[in-house]
Amino acid sequence: MFREMRRKDRKLEKSEAVEILKNGEYGILSTAGQDGYPYGVPVNYVYVNGSIYFHCAVIGHKLDNIRNNDKVSFCVVGPTQILPDKFSTKYESVIVFGRAVEVFDDEKNMALFEFINKYSSDYPEQGKEFLNKKYKATIVIKINVEHISGKARR
Repeated sequence: MFREMRRKDRKLEKSEAVEILKNGEYGILSTAGQDGYPYGVPVNYVYVNGSIYFHCAVIGHKLDNIRNNDKVSFCVVGPTQILPDKFSTKYESVIVFGRAVEVFDDEKNMALFEFINKYSSDYPEQGKEFLNKKYKATIVIKINVEHISGKARR
């Protein structure tokens, strides 16, 4: 169902790909629009229990696309370094394919607290207050991972 990686010599073990996901600052979410055009947008995310979570407003382009077609791709690029004398780049990256679904109640709360832990760990109390204010205006989407691949030149 999913294509094999062409450059098998650069293929990462699943555990290495997961580490890149855990440590990434942002990822690119790619969805398909009703018009057939792809839509890639950078999002903050958390990787928890084998799934990717991101949040968004209650209306918007990515949400419209997900409601039309729940199949998504998500890409994270780790540290890079240009190698000018080799006409190449050191890199590490992960691509995930999965299905996106809105989460509610306890799972939504868990994911939002994970965002505080990842991005604002020095401000837990302020983070809780912020979440309480924005809770109803925020949707949390979970990507159920169906396939993951990682690639690197180190």
